[in-house]
Amino acid sequence: MTAGARGAGLRGFGLLGPRRARYEPAPGELADLALPVGDDGVVVGVDAREAPAVLGLARPVPFDAVLIGGAWTAQVIALRAVGTGIRVAVETGRRQVWAALAQAAGGGQPWITLHDVGRVPPQGPSVHGPVLVLRDCGARPPRGRTVPAPWQPVLTLLPYLGPEAQRLVEGADVVGVQRVSPDEARLLGGLLELPPAEVAALPTLRDGVTLWCDRRARTYVDTRPSEAEVGLLGVARRMD
Repeated sequence: MTAGARGAGLRGFGLLGPRRARYEPAPGELADLALPVGDDGVVVGVDAREAPAVLGLARPVPFDAVLIGGAWTAQVIALRAVGTGIRVAVETGRRQVWAALAQAAGGGQPWITLHDVGRVPPQGPSVHGPVLVLRDCGARPPRGRTVPAPWQPVLTLLPYLGPEAQRLVEGADVVGVQRVSPDEARLLGGLLELPPAEVAALPTLRDGVTLWCDRRARTYVDTRPSEAEVGLLGVARRMD
């Protein structure tokens, strides 16, 4: 990402990209950029300076995020959110993907709960009990009954760009993009106002790397899982 990209971002699975060398940003590309989120929240990885990149999920105002990527990264975010005291309600049509994580998190307490699509009950979020609603409903997620609210952020996982992608991306406060196909990269380039170099880079991102964007800035983040996270979730992967 170039320095000229600063301030140009929006509010914030496709097919595998061409089989060529994976893109890893050079230090100079990100030297004066930081993840466009606060310093109080969930660590989603490290930036080019090897500094923690923090996503401020629990807020006193509604917060809407979109991740175009794999369930592995969403699961790491969910696990780390629990570590900060945030309960996680997962709305999903594939419970088998989330069952082991839900069982392992919280030492037997219901820190991560699983709900069928369209059946997330009221969560009762508060400043003392924030709740992350994580929607894993495929590329065509229905409009959610549980919407962003104070202390109740919503993170929508899109495996690839479906018919609802434009609406979701344009309405999000923060958008994360992992490896996508060249056609998807071009579409996202228009939605997120990405420069040509970044559009070309998106199909070559290695597993575990996410480009996070908001209305002010953009930066690449390496999830960098811990040994415990790898033991529970496996190694970083884009496809599930």
